[in-house]
Amino acid sequence: MGIFHSFLFFFPHSSDLLSEDEIYCSCLLKTLCYTSTPVTVGFYSPYKTRVHSLMEKVAGQMLKESIRREEESRKFQLPQRRSYLTLLWYILFCQPVVTKKHLQRKTIKFLFIKFSAWEYACNNQLWAGLVTSLCDHIRHHFGPLPLSFYHVVGSPPDFVSGLYAQKEWRLKRKTCCITGGLVVIILLAGAGLVTIALFVPGIRDGTLLKYLGSGIAVILGSGFVIAISPVIKHLIISQKKKIESMTNDEKFTRQLGFRSAVKREIEVLTSFIYFMEIFEKRRFKIVFKITGLDICNPEQVVGVLNAINTLLSNRNAPFIFILVVDPSDIVSSLEQASSVKGMADNGYLYLNRTVTLPFSIPEIAIKSKMHCLKETLQKHEALKNVREGIPSLGMNVEALRDTQVQIDKLASTYIRKAFECLEDEEGRLHHYVPDSIIQMTRIINTIPITIRLMTQQPLLRRNVSPCNVASWVVLANQWPCRLSWILQRMEDTLKGQPPDGYEKLLMWDVFVETCPELFSKHKELQNVMALDGDPELFEKFLSMDFLFTVQEGKEFLKYTVNLDHSIRCKMRQLQALATLETYRKGGTNSKKRA
Repeated sequence: MGIFHSFLFFFPHSSDLLSEDEIYCSCLLKTLCYTSTPVTVGFYSPYKTRVHSLMEKVAGQMLKESIRREEESRKFQLPQRRSYLTLLWYILFCQPVVTKKHLQRKTIKFLFIKFSAWEYACNNQLWAGLVTSLCDHIRHHFGPLPLSFYHVVGSPPDFVSGLYAQKEWRLKRKTCCITGGLVVIILLAGAGLVTIALFVPGIRDGTLLKYLGSGIAVILGSGFVIAISPVIKHLIISQKKKIESMTNDEKFTRQLGFRSAVKREIEVLTSFIYFMEIFEKRRFKIVFKITGLDICNPEQVVGVLNAINTLLSNRNAPFIFILVVDPSDIVSSLEQASSVKGMADNGYLYLNRTVTLPFSIPEIAIKSKMHCLKETLQKHEALKNVREGIPSLGMNVEALRDTQVQIDKLASTYIRKAFECLEDEEGRLHHYVPDSIIQMTRIINTIPITIRLMTQQPLLRRNVSPCNVASWVVLANQWPCRLSWILQRMEDTLKGQPPDGYEKLLMWDVFVETCPELFSKHKELQNVMALDGDPELFEKFLSMDFLFTVQEGKEFLKYTVNLDHSIRCKMRQLQALATLETYRKGGTNSKKRA
């Protein structure tokens, strides 16, 4: 709870407005704004859909924070308009100086790079895709000409740690001297030509002066072309293409200098980012969102982590890597990779050497779950339809004629009530709804189908309980193995001679009586049993909160579409095999068979 208290200390009026997930995202954002870079964040969660949703919230809050800080900075300083030519002038003649004042600037702009490993999974050099994505994004954001110009004549920034250092630009004396010398030579040459033309009559009237002037112009033009050709080369051949060509050369990739060459390209890119920071008087933080590592082979996962370490090797790099993963998937890949045998026998230790800020998403809280549930409900088309022009359940349903239009209206009314039960914060059902947005969507999509199937039956049409339908759908979604077992044992008993009052028996009592037999088959059913949720919640669901009877289960079974009936078939086969085994052991002794 300490993280909530610290957040509420800074935002005392936000506790009623933000869900727990939003509070976690805000705290992570505050940390990323002030932490030193480079940093690697392990955004851990076993729920892939939920973690992607949270990541989108973090990105949205980063964007809002950037805009807020930009607006605040404009209040205290006049806006400075600098042209494109001014930028090129600074690149040519000035060296940026990174002072302590600059590092303390509050104006931060986040640049997001989404890197899906799935897009590069077919490439043996997956890690190169991470580097080229960075190069391509920076080139696209700042423009190819400034980056190419800087690549040729730019100077790396000078980091000054002194507290009183104020100057953020330093003239490049060597460049200024060379440029000044060239200008003086050109002026002197021009002045000499003019003098000769004025005071030497034989040359002034002849063609020699024309040839001499043309020669000087050609020399100057050639010098300009030679000087500008490297810039043109970098305009045509980007860093992305350069690294890709190096990667495609198998002979070069095997050499020791390959990684060093890639690292030099990254250092130039990092220096350019710092140059633009000083020029625009703001901080840049490059945020990599890395997803899809769980579907890559072990060697590719190691390659991506190695690429991250290469980018992290520059201690001044403004990079933030966010690994959106389930740690168990990455750990198993690291332990299987042959390229790190001996170094990653323990995948957790290897991962911890890369991740510098672990951020494990906790179990979803009630407030966040209700928020996700309501958002999912609002997106559902059925809910949009039933909330407009539909009569309430307080109407005289007997007055409805059994036309298909009226049946659909009645079904829509039931669906609306079922959804209201699902999102009722004072009710009990939402406690059993899973955290996963995918599972929420499965439940929300199934409820309308179940209700519409039931309303097509004349005998059930007036007796549908929307809350019972919603809770039954949740039961079938969360515990398919245990529910299938109960239904199968009910079916076996009802086929024979059930005891009096059996249909009024609670389904929980059926499970308690037969569960030893179920768990005796755990080896045969272990994959199916893995589908079930928390067994303690299952007990509370059927024994306390939703007391379904055998009769209700029998009726619901006909309309249950979110339960795989092959599970019951498998259980039926196991039960038949057990019966045959009992007969086999009994032999031919009629007394034993009796």
